[in-house]
Amino acid sequence: MRILFMGSPAFAVRPLEALAAAGHELVAVVTQPDRPAGRQRHLTAPPVKLAALGLGIPVLQPETLRDPAVVAQLIALRPDVGVVAAYGEILRRNVLTIPPLGYLNIHPSLLPLHRGPTPVPSAILAGDLRTGVTIMCLDPGMDSGPILAQMGVELSPTARAGPLTDDLFARGSRLLVEALTAYAAGLREPHPQDHQRATITRMLKKEDGTVDWTLPAEQIERMMRAYDPWPGAQTRWRGQGLRLIAAVLDSDGVDGAVPGTIIGQGVGRGPLVATGGGVLELREIQPAGRRPMSGEAWLAGIRDREGRLGM
Repeated sequence: MRILFMGSPAFAVRPLEALAAAGHELVAVVTQPDRPAGRQRHLTAPPVKLAALGLGIPVLQPETLRDPAVVAQLIALRPDVGVVAAYGEILRRNVLTIPPLGYLNIHPSLLPLHRGPTPVPSAILAGDLRTGVTIMCLDPGMDSGPILAQMGVELSPTARAGPLTDDLFARGSRLLVEALTAYAAGLREPHPQDHQRATITRMLKKEDGTVDWTLPAEQIERMMRAYDPWPGAQTRWRGQGLRLIAAVLDSDGVDGAVPGTIIGQGVGRGPLVATGGGVLELREIQPAGRRPMSGEAWLAGIRDREGRLGM
């Protein structure tokens, strides 16, 4: 099939490579323009662009798909179907109608749950017991199109957003290749979502990672996993930034202390911190400007434990 692929981040490379390996003709890859990145702000290409060039696939990097000249360029490619994997822009009707078979989208959630831009962090924050990946047909709404295929998996209580996203896109890539073949042959029909069950996610901001120690310990621990790698769970100790990487709930700690107070050491020897409900043992942290370290090592370097995290 003649496929127009749209995607940008590293995890979108998996479906691109899977489609190429399955023998489909990738007529072009549409990805975001090169952007400044890193401390030196060097102009950096999206990972999907680098993968496409390595596969010998033409690459388009328009600033926006609202440009009529760009739309005309896509029409001229004559794709049979489009595939979208975290491209970074909502497709308008004049783009959606270009391929005769429309566009298929990989969404790392069990739609209609967690529609929108941050499904994986949202599933972790919600404490979901299961998650999954959905292959859906795009419509003008936000992740509201009919479902072509879906695969559910157990959501581990230690899952972190970065590795989980990679895993779901790996699974979704295999599911996409299988579903696309059946869909094109007329052997699989998409079915509408139950819109009454839909939940909506939002874009994350840097300040979302700031820990409020009056929250329950369970919620703060989920933040550390949901916001890895970005924006990270952040707090302060005596005015200095502190990234919280890993923690465990402590059932033996004395509850009822002022939230953010260090009240002792846990079985893993990390600091026990009081929260608005329960106690956390910080197992891995990263002080500003330093490498990650164990909570025990950080605690050993503190001369005076008086004070509160977040201050």
